[in-house]
Amino acid sequence: MAAKFIKSGQKILEAEVGTIRKSRRGRVRVALVYPNSYHVGMSSLGFQTLYQQFNRTEHVVCERFFLPDVSGVPVSVESASPLADADLIAFSISFENDYPNLLAILDQAGIPPRSNDRGSRYPLVIAGGVACILNPEPLAAFIDCFLLGEAESILPGFLEIFAPGDNKNNLLKHIARNVAGAYVPAFLQPRYHADGTLASFEPLEDVPATIKRAYLPQIDAVSTCSSVVTPNTSFGRSFLVEVSRGCLHGCRFCSAGFIYRPPRFRSITQLEKAIARGVRISDRIGLVGAAVSDLPDIENLCARFTDGKTRISFSSLRADRLTPELLSALKQSRVKTVTIAPEVGSERMRKVINKGISENDILGAASALVENGIPNLKLYFMVGLPTETEADVEAIVALCKKIKHCFLTSSRTRGRIGRITVSLNCFVPKPATPFQWAAMDEISILKQKIKKIKTGLKKVPNVRVNADIVRWAHIQAIFSRGDRKVADILSRAHANRGNWAQTLKTVPTNPNFYALRQRKADEKFPWDFIDHGVRKSFLWQEYQRALNGLITPACRVETCHACGICNNNSQ
Repeated sequence: MAAKFIKSGQKILEAEVGTIRKSRRGRVRVALVYPNSYHVGMSSLGFQTLYQQFNRTEHVVCERFFLPDVSGVPVSVESASPLADADLIAFSISFENDYPNLLAILDQAGIPPRSNDRGSRYPLVIAGGVACILNPEPLAAFIDCFLLGEAESILPGFLEIFAPGDNKNNLLKHIARNVAGAYVPAFLQPRYHADGTLASFEPLEDVPATIKRAYLPQIDAVSTCSSVVTPNTSFGRSFLVEVSRGCLHGCRFCSAGFIYRPPRFRSITQLEKAIARGVRISDRIGLVGAAVSDLPDIENLCARFTDGKTRISFSSLRADRLTPELLSALKQSRVKTVTIAPEVGSERMRKVINKGISENDILGAASALVENGIPNLKLYFMVGLPTETEADVEAIVALCKKIKHCFLTSSRTRGRIGRITVSLNCFVPKPATPFQWAAMDEISILKQKIKKIKTGLKKVPNVRVNADIVRWAHIQAIFSRGDRKVADILSRAHANRGNWAQTLKTVPTNPNFYALRQRKADEKFPWDFIDHGVRKSFLWQEYQRALNGLITPACRVETCHACGICNNNSQ
């Protein structure tokens, strides 16, 4: 497995890991599409994993497509082939705000965006990824088939069945009946109450009425690493290695902590082998997971690569898990900036979201990082969470000032003061989480909260504040909790060339019905036909605990049966 540096169709230097490319002759041609830029798409380990998995299938050749930098026909990175030449178009969708790009890419390729406008001469269009696993319904009008779950457990069965040229309807029936996690929107009909809420889903064919999320019980069965290394990503030339899936802590706003249950960790033995492969490609190794510092024995793993040549970075670290060994690994890797996510400012709100860390943990982490030669700190916070008060918003300002004080005290001993960057994100209610019932704050209220924090930190030296564009967060909420009627909003926005202000004023559907409405306890959600393995009653219980400021302990895998996932109960 040697690195092979090549020039792509976009003139981007890449290093292939192993053998990816092969002849297209006689093979199923798959177009793997990330509906954003090359830089964003190639920063996704999930996208890279799909690319590798498609190409590992003998009768398949897969090429990558991204949103063109300028208006034009989307062509592949590998051979500049047009998108419409593929037999199968597979969208990998991580973020709801990329939905409009999906329509743009299909339209630019000369492919009708709506599924029912595509006859047999067009490629089959499928989609997967985190956003689809949560709620595929806003895209149901545009996608022939969704694959809901982890690709390693879905793609082999799908690729055994898929055959170019087969009758589309018969092929989709065969897939829906025989591939775990396959969802064909055309075979499931939603019915609505007079008030616009969902009444039921009715199968129109002999296919499952409930789609079980497909997942890999033992992730040690596969190694998930970079398939292509390129400097044109958020991680630079890092070779990425996935250490875990899911998260033990169950933060109530976070979808990853629920749809990827139960939390699963790779063995140290497998990770050592993956890192050893990676150092033959790059001296930079990026460990990826929802909470990398929760990996059992991670300190020993890092210690085995302290040769002074290998730089190890982490996608996520909890403030209460910054051990001396992890700090040593960061120091050796000459990391200049580390991110901590307090999320909120007050102890009350930490209980509401079930964060599981204290203010002392946060302040201690800030001091320890600077003392170990890491000059810059990024802090992630959210505004607009359920039950948030003005005092809670002010607590974000107060906590940032306390962090700055610790930061300054530790920096003085080193003779250098770094920078603190505060990132403010608007809370967007996500499906399959305890907060799926909660309303999002109105745009004007969110803007006021962000302004209060910016004003409070404006005169604090070496502190910079970045904030969400509130209107985009509002649009994300429409997509996050929308039903099939949101397709009309997407189509109108596409016709309006992305003019969302005009679109939201003229669509017949009230966008606030999805974004700003508090849900009732017994409301049926557009995504309720997906069995994520976690009981809906457990999520409601967690929502009530949040409203009462009660914490829930971290997952005790296989010994706790509260959520239903470990005893294989469905909701």
